Amino acid sequence: SNTVERSMRPIAMGRRNSLFSGSEGGAESWAILASLVNTAKLHELDPQAYLTDVLERIVSGQTRSHQLHELLAWNWKAARQHTSRAAA
Repeated sequence: SNTVERSMRPIAMGRRNSLFSGSEGGAESWAILASLVNTAKLHELDPQAYLTDVLERIVSGQTRSHQLHELLAWNWKAARQHTSRAAA
């Protein structure tokens, strides 16, 4: 509980700014992004590298809709570790 609360503290500061997101859809998008970033941090991933790779895979068509579970932070991290071990 304390770990989650500490990870959400920076979000609380941004929450006031997000009140003026312009629409309900904008606020929902912000909440999704905040959730993805914090999930990456909890799994000790660089959020920018994680999101960049995931979005590139989705946009390029490299990952199909039935493979989206592979892009979850914990699966993505395991696949990266497996790839780096194979390359070494």
